[in-house]
Amino acid sequence: MSDRLLPFDHAGAVVPIIAVSQSSLSLATESLGAAAVTFARASGFKAASGAHLVVPDGEGRIAAVLFGLGAGGDSAPFLLGKLATLLPAGDYRFEGIAADRVHHAALSWALSAYRFLKYRKARPDAGAAEDAFARLVVPAGVDEARLRAEVEATFLARDLVNTPANDLGPIELAAAVRALGERHGAVVCEIVGEALKSGNFPLIHAVGHGSDREPRLIDFVWGRDGDPKVTLVGKGVVFDTGGLDIKPDSAMLLM
Repeated sequence: MSDRLLPFDHAGAVVPIIAVSQSSLSLATESLGAAAVTFARASGFKAASGAHLVVPDGEGRIAAVLFGLGAGGDSAPFLLGKLATLLPAGDYRFEGIAADRVHHAALSWALSAYRFLKYRKARPDAGAAEDAFARLVVPAGVDEARLRAEVEATFLARDLVNTPANDLGPIELAAAVRALGERHGAVVCEIVGEALKSGNFPLIHAVGHGSDREPRLIDFVWGRDGDPKVTLVGKGVVFDTGGLDIKPDSAMLLM
């Protein structure tokens, strides 16, 4: 899905997405010409927060897209992401986005394109038209490598969350971690089943003991020896019908 992003130095025809507040709307439309002013007025576009207007040129092509920031001009940057699925196929770039918000605006664009396609069969008649979509030129000043890494990491997490438990047990979750580790040169090890007790992880063993799929602790180590050490601890829950419900309802709601 990161193919929704184009390099910031992309050449070729690119449609500007112009972020406008209610106070800057007139100036923005005037810069596009008299026809754009007339069209915006006829369309009733008021630059409300999150609203957008596709402005045509004299030949009916898209000249620009206006995106409303509301009265204060401080619309949430993640609102811009919805345009990725609303605009016609083509290449677009941002204009008028504050420097401290442009990264999140680009991130929201890419994240809004997520689809869970693991179980979808490809249509035999699917052609190039089905693969056409709106693409965004990464704004200047945005760290493109970081942006793409954030998108790919988020999509991986969403894919794991969306995979049903019958297809994502402890073994499959560990395999996903190993694949990620191999890709980035990390060291991955596992403590599985009865070894959890001797390894001083009795609670992991106890909670997972009710299932026929052995619980495990997955240890993922990445980086150089001299780097600052940061430890993240998470819980990968893969539900089945054999788990032990040891919490009262109030505690489950709190979780």
